[in-house]
Amino acid sequence: MLMLLGVGIIVVLGIIIFKYLDCDLTLLWNLKYGKQPNCLAGKVVWITGCSSGIGEGLAYEFASAGCRLVLSARRENLLKEVKQKCIEISTLTADDILVQPLDLLDFSSHPSVAETVIKYFKKVDILVNNAGRSQRGLIVETALEVDRQVFELDLLAPISVTKAILPYMIKQRQGHIMCTSSVAGKLGAPGSGTYSAAKHGIQGFFDTLRIECAPDNIGVTMACPGPVFSDALVHAFTSEPDKKLNVEMQKSWNRMTARRCAYLMVVAAANKLHEAWLTPNPELFYCYLFQYTPYIAKKIAVKLGQGRANKVKAGIANLH
Repeated sequence: MLMLLGVGIIVVLGIIIFKYLDCDLTLLWNLKYGKQPNCLAGKVVWITGCSSGIGEGLAYEFASAGCRLVLSARRENLLKEVKQKCIEISTLTADDILVQPLDLLDFSSHPSVAETVIKYFKKVDILVNNAGRSQRGLIVETALEVDRQVFELDLLAPISVTKAILPYMIKQRQGHIMCTSSVAGKLGAPGSGTYSAAKHGIQGFFDTLRIECAPDNIGVTMACPGPVFSDALVHAFTSEPDKKLNVEMQKSWNRMTARRCAYLMVVAAANKLHEAWLTPNPELFYCYLFQYTPYIAKKIAVKLGQGRANKVKAGIANLH
């Protein structure tokens, strides 16, 4: 009887989530009743990978909230364009926004870049580890060199940047770190195995950091987007080293806008949520299924995941 009741509750919850939501229930509550982004006004926010996509959206949302910004990516010309738009949509001045180019794979440069940021603003309140690249390729076909490149960019690089700024946060006795993880960091993602592994690694590292740095008043928010409209599939890794996927997303695809994703992330940061799921369905429903009924979810995943794997074999790129 209890089992039937439990199954019934899961089904009802699943129907509600499937039909109406694009984020988890905790974040939904905070959207309505929690702190709003303007509570972050005056905070110094350092965002990596903000020349396009979710990162660009984050720059605009934090700017609109009145945050002072450090904008980092490799493409300095695009960062300057983002800076100008941030000024246009907010009350910020040019002095409130530092354009700081950053090569995530140049690990030795991260401490000096962090020092430059600190010298400019005297502090960093929020670090957003957003930069990264997706990946498409079956595990059996993916070269080990691709695995290494994905891990270096999507896992080791945010760890390195965090370690560069962490001593300053500890010294100032406060700080917050947000990472753009992925639904693929919560579930196995056929056709994106290496990317999924990197994001699982991000989850493990920063969940641990949250515990270790709690006495220093440093929080951690893991943002887990599902499919989002961006140029991610243009730059995505494939199964072959140094080869990009070069696929443009289509408007007909079921994806969240980068700006909506960014707004949800900023609300999650404002409320210092430990984790946030930001995705349209069916991925949101899958997250709940894997969270609360892992055995059932993984049995289903083996069956349904074959379709996704077959799409990769066929070269179909409409996968998150």
